[in-house]
Amino acid sequence: MSSEPTEPIDTWFETQFREKYQEHADKLGRFNLAIFGKTGVGKSTLINAVFGEDVAATGIGRPVTMDSHLYLSSADFLGIYDTRGVEIGDDSDTIIKALEELIHENRKKPLSDQIHAAWYCVRAMDRRFEPTEAEFIRRLGELDLPVIVVLTQVPARDGQRHAHAIAMADEIAKENLPIEGEPIMLMAMADEFTGQTQHGLEELLDATFRVVPEAVRDALIAAQKIDLARKRTKATTAIGAAIGTAGGIGGIPIPFSDALLLAPLQVGLIASISAIYGIKPDKAAMAATLMPVIATNAGKAAVVGLLKLIPVGGSIVGGIISGVTAGAITGAIGYAWAAVCERLVEGGDEALDGDALGALFNAEFLSQFTKLMPAKTTAK
Repeated sequence: MSSEPTEPIDTWFETQFREKYQEHADKLGRFNLAIFGKTGVGKSTLINAVFGEDVAATGIGRPVTMDSHLYLSSADFLGIYDTRGVEIGDDSDTIIKALEELIHENRKKPLSDQIHAAWYCVRAMDRRFEPTEAEFIRRLGELDLPVIVVLTQVPARDGQRHAHAIAMADEIAKENLPIEGEPIMLMAMADEFTGQTQHGLEELLDATFRVVPEAVRDALIAAQKIDLARKRTKATTAIGAAIGTAGGIGGIPIPFSDALLLAPLQVGLIASISAIYGIKPDKAAMAATLMPVIATNAGKAAVVGLLKLIPVGGSIVGGIISGVTAGAITGAIGYAWAAVCERLVEGGDEALDGDALGALFNAEFLSQFTKLMPAKTTAK
């Protein structure tokens, strides 16, 4: 591992973290979604439910061209294309023309600049799917866009969707439209007054993963906020790779220094996991600036546990820990930071509590460190 930084640890850490975060963000790229449907069907609510972004609610976005009604709102790993000032049916030609030009132009650009999927939203309880909507979807299909039809605001009780929504889905299915699978029925936001619960979002996300290019699935994993299992799997892969790298380095002196647990390898791992969980850079950096103090405390506690786990003459020789132990420390940092990121995804800004995050990190670090260390062996 590298030598300790010469500048103040918190300054060094934040600089390293932001650089590494940007590197990983660039590798992940961006998932671009086009979303269509009549006014009032709940497109903004759906976007916010799946991606946790404010862009749909605030209406911030830029026109694709100077005279276009097609807008792009982008944030980190997500790009949303939607329409403003036009209505499906009356203005379908305008929308399709803008889309056609955009798709043609973007074919010359990297995959992360292209549109990867389209959601067409219909409010289920309107009980009406108009011919102009069917025609619009057919024209989307002609542009080779994978289209998923979404029935929004679908009431459900005891796991059963409302009969009117099921009838609407059946009606759309009979149209033989160029869509991916069957229409997805969902409720994007729970309603305490009516007792309706959120449902169907995971089904929509799974359908979207099936149709997007493999090269942008990692960006979709980072952008979405409802499937933590996918994020966890991706983070586990990154942690495993870092453990292997650390195991090949070893040679860490005891006692741990303040900066030891924050060597570039570990900082890179923390940044990678932050990107995988889709934590915004500023929020991730704010939480990550707690790491120097947290890691120092965790490291001191690990020394005590380490000396109990490993006999002198075994894995510790002359005050230097082995690659196995270095890997365990790195893995423990990774898993502990993943737990912090999950808390941030689930709790939003309210989760940015230094004491609570520190306690969570320390507890998870020590638990994972104990699991990752091999059982005591007899010295030879």
